[in-house]
Amino acid sequence: METGSMVNRRAEPEDGDRKSPGDRTETVGASPGDESRPLQLALPKGRMQDGVLTLLSEAGMKVKTFDRGYRPSFSVSGFEAKMLKPQNVVEMLHAGSRDVGFAGADWVAELSAELVELVDTRLDPVRVVVAAPKSLLQDGRLPTDRRLVVASEYVELARRWIADQPFEATFVRSYGATEAFPPEDADLIIDNTASGATLRSNGLEIIDVVMESSTRLYANPAAVDDSSLGSRVEDLVLLIRSVLDGRSRVMLEVNVGGDDLPGLVEILPCMRHPTVSRLHGEDGYAVRAAVPLSSLPELLLEVKARGGTDLVVTQPSQIVP
Repeated sequence: METGSMVNRRAEPEDGDRKSPGDRTETVGASPGDESRPLQLALPKGRMQDGVLTLLSEAGMKVKTFDRGYRPSFSVSGFEAKMLKPQNVVEMLHAGSRDVGFAGADWVAELSAELVELVDTRLDPVRVVVAAPKSLLQDGRLPTDRRLVVASEYVELARRWIADQPFEATFVRSYGATEAFPPEDADLIIDNTASGATLRSNGLEIIDVVMESSTRLYANPAAVDDSSLGSRVEDLVLLIRSVLDGRSRVMLEVNVGGDDLPGLVEILPCMRHPTVSRLHGEDGYAVRAAVPLSSLPELLLEVKARGGTDLVVTQPSQIVP
């Protein structure tokens, strides 16, 4: 089954003071091949939660959460959900106690987890960046003539980045509010940012990008390969992608005369072919096509220029190829 791509990560640093998720946890939970057991789904708590729950709800899979509870109810049979911190989602997927789950690509990289990436939801896009006070920089670069102090919540990503630099550095682990460390407690930081506004408000300038991240659906490789679970993983992926495709496209309906039909159809960036039907009692046609939302403004003008009339644009909730 070719549902997604394997996320391969580099080996652990030589100092050996941090282990991979597989070394920190034992494989637990129901064994693969048990057709009676539900698919174990991990949902993220925190800033990712609302976006993921809305995505599932629009796919027809409503999740009801409870105050101080970690086991929400799921409206679709065959699934059991549990709310976890994003870092724990990654670790439990790696351990095998969860089959599929939503997590940030940054924490999959940080924890060196070998998981199958199923869908990039494009929710919560962030960059993991290196930032420093402008006063520290020499011609826009970090000084190389002294040892620098680097603060970050990302232990392994920071150490890998430091290993590639031409200077020596001391690493300090932060536990939130990393942007507050410079200049007194650290020279530079490695942190995630969506817009860079928080960094700028603290006098920090981005000097390097370590990686880009977003909320993605991952699976334990055994769940993807398992004959009884794999089909349910595919069903989940299809429903989620149908919502994402629906968000990225609009349904364009337009009437056009017979002479103008070939030229209008020629410019429609539809998924396959537009739907064309003859108008009742007229020498004309009704044309429908799901077109990219991003190209809509220019497309509407071009459609009008090619003889299109009575244009109607609607937003589909889901698109299933």
